Amino acid sequence: MDEGEHELQFDASMLSSGVYFYRLNVSYDEGYYTSVKKMLLMK
Repeated sequence: MDEGEHELQFDASMLSSGVYFYRLNVSYDEGYYTSVKKMLLMK
């Protein structure tokens, strides 16, 4: 992908309510970045 902001649609219609974890992985010239965040899905 090109540098800059990016947006995506997340379809949670097939998921049940609960706590989910998601991970963002980014590689770039100087190294690598990873981040894990928690998401609470309530329907």
